[in-house]
Amino acid sequence: MSRIGKNPVPVPSGVTAEIKDQALVVKGTKGELSIPVPQGIDVAVEDGSITVDRKNNSKRLRAMHGTIRALAANLVTGVSEGYTKKLLIEGVGFKGVLKGRELVLSLGYSHDIHFAIPEGVEIAAESGGTEIIVTGCDKQAVGQAAAQIRSYYKAEPYKGKGVRYSDETIRRKAGKAVA
Repeated sequence: MSRIGKNPVPVPSGVTAEIKDQALVVKGTKGELSIPVPQGIDVAVEDGSITVDRKNNSKRLRAMHGTIRALAANLVTGVSEGYTKKLLIEGVGFKGVLKGRELVLSLGYSHDIHFAIPEGVEIAAESGGTEIIVTGCDKQAVGQAAAQIRSYYKAEPYKGKGVRYSDETIRRKAGKAVA
C-alpha cells in the first residue's frame, strides 16, 4: 500500500470537491482546478476529505496511487492558498517591467525579452523591477512560468549576474588569478 496514497486529503472550509466525468474538480476562492482520474483509481469525496484507492496491485496503479493523491493535495492547496515563486534579478541595468499582460525583461542583451504572461498566472514586479513575484492557483503553471523567466539568463557563478529564485544559492567561483 502506498504510504502517501493512503493518507486522506483534508478539504478546508470554503473549498468544494466533486467527481465529474472521470475527473476530480476542486473549487475555491482562488479559482477552479481539475485533474483526470485514470482507470483503476477510485477517488471519493466524503466527510470533508478526499480519499484515493486503487483496484489492484499492478505496477502502473501502484505508481498512480500516490501521484493522484499528491495532485489532489496540490489542487486543494492551490484553490485555497495559491502558490508563489519569487525571482531575483541581479546585474547592472537588469530589470523586469510589466506592460499589460507582458513582462519586458532587460537582461543585458542587445534587445529586450518580451514574456507573455500565461492564463491563470499573475506576475508582479517590485523593488524597481529586480524582484519578480509569480503567483497563481496551479502549481505547475506557476513553476513553469518562473522557470521560463529564469531560463532567459540563469545566474552565473563569477559575478552572480542573472535571474535566480529567491531561495536559490549561487556557488561563487574565483576569477582568473593575476600572475
